[in-house]
Amino acid sequence: MLFGHDINKLKTFYTDNFGCTVAEEIKNEWVVLNAGQMEIALHKIGQEHTTENGEGFKAESNTKLVFRIDTDLHLFRQKLLNSGVLVKDIKSFTGINSLFCDGEDFEGNIFQLEQRLG
Repeated sequence: MLFGHDINKLKTFYTDNFGCTVAEEIKNEWVVLNAGQMEIALHKIGQEHTTENGEGFKAESNTKLVFRIDTDLHLFRQKLLNSGVLVKDIKSFTGINSLFCDGEDFEGNIFQLEQRLG
């Protein structure tokens, strides 16, 4: 479950960019997304966590959602960058036959993209 301020915008981010589908929804409060073999719940954060100065909410978490993609990671990363999504450089690790890159949704939740090679 991810808590957030703008649940509709989070829903759109994950459906548009990662192909998640809506399984359940209470408008502007609660959304359950089907993400393959798992679900991601989005829950409106409590009023005590909203900002008073008009700045957007930013998550402080050690959680990272990992999305395995079947397309070219370089092209997928560029698509996200073109959409204004914060995405870091592509990296690889010795002994692991995958490419990775980390990104951040507009509320500060960290995600990772993984493209398995061969």
